[in-house]
Amino acid sequence: MRKGTMWKGGSLTVMLALVLMGAAALMVTGCARLPYTTKTIHEDQRVVTTVQREVEARAYTHPVQLSADDMASILRGLSAREQQRLPLRWFAEEAPPKPVFREDELQVLAPHLAETLKQLGANDRAHFEVRGPGFNPAESRDVISGWVAVQDPYLYVTLELFHRQVSVRKDDLYDINYPATPPPPRTYILYFEPGRFWVEDAKGTRAVHYRQFLTSSGTGGAGPGSAPSVVAP
Repeated sequence: MRKGTMWKGGSLTVMLALVLMGAAALMVTGCARLPYTTKTIHEDQRVVTTVQREVEARAYTHPVQLSADDMASILRGLSAREQQRLPLRWFAEEAPPKPVFREDELQVLAPHLAETLKQLGANDRAHFEVRGPGFNPAESRDVISGWVAVQDPYLYVTLELFHRQVSVRKDDLYDINYPATPPPPRTYILYFEPGRFWVEDAKGTRAVHYRQFLTSSGTGGAGPGSAPSVVAP
């Protein structure tokens, strides 16, 4: 009887160990699928730009030469609203989308984002974070973050945080033994003006047809690894 009891207890221990190992493997696998940072191009109190490596193979046409003015022109056309679930979506759709960047944010972000695009490989994307004072500057800051990538002639933009309040604390408010975790990315609906340059690629993904846009706006445009062309006004 005692032997059987010991065996039963041993079986439960083995099963518990297998379950924990399986859960750990799933967590590792899930983390491994996320893009990861390989290089920081710029970081200061207002802006951080980094190179992120995609886990799955991509066919991005990097590096891309864009001037700071070209980059600012593209970013200036973006607006967004947070995607809501029903029934909140009915009310959210009544409000017009808001510009993603203010002019002061464009001026500090565009040069560093353009520089980051010059240093990308075919499987890389340019991640950005724009920081401003939060509602309580001592405790939080206002953050816009996301990433861009180019597959000529399309420039893809994904927004992760849109004027979210992010804690500046390094440790958890309720447990000092653990670091504070950043807020998870949210889903946003992006728009671009003029709308004729906000198109779908062959897979149905929205992107800016940046070549046509820059040519139309008279600022020129650049291809992968080439110097910007000049278009006469």
